[in-house]
Amino acid sequence: MSDASPAASAAAADDAPAFPPVVVSGIQPSGKLHLGNYFGAIRQHIDLHTRHDAFYFIVNYHAMTSVQDAEALRHNTFDVALDYLALGFDPEEAALFVQSDVPEVTELMWMFFNLIPTSRLEKGVAYKDKVAQGLTPNAGLFNYPVLQAADILIYGGTLVPVGADQKQHIEVTRDIARWFNTTYAPADDPLFPEPEAHILDDVAVIPGTDGQKMSKSYGNTIGIFDEGATLKDKVYSIVTDSTPLDEPKDPTTCNVFALIKHVADPETAASIAQKYRAGGYGYGHAKGELLTLIDDYFAEARARRKELAQRPDYVMDVLRDGARKARAQIAPIMARARALTGIAYDGS
Repeated sequence: MSDASPAASAAAADDAPAFPPVVVSGIQPSGKLHLGNYFGAIRQHIDLHTRHDAFYFIVNYHAMTSVQDAEALRHNTFDVALDYLALGFDPEEAALFVQSDVPEVTELMWMFFNLIPTSRLEKGVAYKDKVAQGLTPNAGLFNYPVLQAADILIYGGTLVPVGADQKQHIEVTRDIARWFNTTYAPADDPLFPEPEAHILDDVAVIPGTDGQKMSKSYGNTIGIFDEGATLKDKVYSIVTDSTPLDEPKDPTTCNVFALIKHVADPETAASIAQKYRAGGYGYGHAKGELLTLIDDYFAEARARRKELAQRPDYVMDVLRDGARKARAQIAPIMARARALTGIAYDGS
């Protein structure tokens, strides 16, 4: 199976019917959400969910590639819902739900499995990274991009807010949509759009306490809702260089300042940068300011989360209602997918 030529693809795109804008994205409940999750994805989700039809889901099927503890998966799934609602997600504006509450996504994934060459999956960044680390990836991780494609296309997703490291997976999704349409749908009436990745230009990699990309797998995270001694210990453990207190420092190479510029307003960040360059300002001072800035940045959301944690029935109602909206969205898409592929063998 090969991609269409660039000219043919462009011509097909020009002739294809326009799909209504639908924002789709998911987040893994594989542990506590951290600042990298927030500035790399969640902030975009919150910004977009009131401006378009949107479907956001907690991808518990995906999390099974790394989480085999049933109670941890249940707990993390509920916690992610709490986090989103506390951070400003309005369930009246968009659907928030759990991936497994729409099991048709795995049916669509199987249809897609039969279209994509295994060689395409072997090029997957996440899969290759695990192999390079000497780990033995499971089949779930190998097939992760296909489930992600089903997650997006089953809702008619056209816009997918993701981190830059997920852009390759969106390309796989676009290929699968094209292959399905070419194989099964009339040229003038495709079933699936070819979605676009929505990546903010100013979102850089958020460093963890060790200077690497902040990631649960590296154990270097600062939780969005960490507070008190836990937050202080993590902030003060951030790795810095050995430049003496009295000497000028370069804020652009400092892990502490890399976080400061995300939680401070532009004026405050500029003022702190000036202190770095002037000398007489130590990394301990910068960490103290970062601690206050993080605490203040999430103060209102932290208070809302504590209140929501006392209302678990409300949170579950939000998830159930989101799933109902999602099932209504997918019903005509799945009905047509079954008819086009012949899975609906009675002709319906």
